[in-house]
Amino acid sequence: MQLAVLLCLLSAPPLSLDDEAAAPIGPELGSCAPLPSARRQDNATHRALERGLEFLATRQATGVSGAFPKDGREYAPVGVTALGALAFLAAGNTPGRGPFGAELARATDYLLEKVDLAPASDTYGFIRSGDSFPNGRMHEHGLATLALAEVYGMAPQRMERVGTALEAALNLIERSQGAEGGWHYEPRAIAAHEGSVTITLVQALRAARNSGIRVDPAVIRRAEDYVLRLQKKDGTFRYQLDSEDSTTALTAAGVTTLNMAGRYDDTVIQSAVDAVWSGLAIQEENEARVRWPYYQRLYVAQAFWQLGDTTHFARWFATERERLLRSQEDDGSWKNGDWGACYATAVNCLVLALPEGLLPVFQR
Repeated sequence: MQLAVLLCLLSAPPLSLDDEAAAPIGPELGSCAPLPSARRQDNATHRALERGLEFLATRQATGVSGAFPKDGREYAPVGVTALGALAFLAAGNTPGRGPFGAELARATDYLLEKVDLAPASDTYGFIRSGDSFPNGRMHEHGLATLALAEVYGMAPQRMERVGTALEAALNLIERSQGAEGGWHYEPRAIAAHEGSVTITLVQALRAARNSGIRVDPAVIRRAEDYVLRLQKKDGTFRYQLDSEDSTTALTAAGVTTLNMAGRYDDTVIQSAVDAVWSGLAIQEENEARVRWPYYQRLYVAQAFWQLGDTTHFARWFATERERLLRSQEDDGSWKNGDWGACYATAVNCLVLALPEGLLPVFQR
């Protein structure tokens, strides 16, 4: 399949998760609109994105596995590699095709190698690395499943292998949902739950559904109900049901989770968007240090991007773009002491690439 036709198929509008049956990917070939230009953004933004991807490619090349190396205090090789793969995809690459097609193929193969496909395993379908920090394993599983769902169908030579891994990974997500409707750090259903894991898993389910793979609608409905119960009267979203702790980052993630469940532009979303703007204003006014700045940036970008009122994203991105261009290092990276430069750079590349509209799960 030629790259232009492939990108046409992947640019179809997202499907509703309420549908029982999986639908085929994309529109009929004859209805394909012109492809979005990979250079429609200004040259400075496009060059910053290119430099970030070049940094990721250089760092990946220092190892042999396809993963990105440890360069921070903590290590999450599966999660960071998944984010890097998504960044390559968002810039228009496919496995083996495009300026970073080889790097994307290596990252994909690494993720596939980390899927537990042992038939008798209690964690069948779990995507993990023994090097990962314990509390991040289900975060990583969600990000890896999302990346594989976006790759699915793009690489004919890997399609069967990706499909097998993806269905196993999705099955693990569905069977590990807790009674409250959320997920926690362990790859099994337990009483604990929290919102930051839940967003990664719901987004993976949505991406798989968009790729034509059946997802249990009941799982999505329970997750949606769970996230709705996380919202406080001030519009913010809590970390857990039994906690009053809420942040701008968690609120943006809550909006994105609801979007992935097919909920857009209602009063719940609008109150949360107002809370995000209030939180951002307080941070700017007080010059407050954000504990998880890259996490916040990634989900604020998505929360604003999915709104019917496009002025929210335009207003936010104008300022955030300048911040990103100013803070990019000479080697093309962005720095983060906790999870390293590869993590920070992959996230920022995803944000810069979002307006290109090439990554299906990020499309309006």
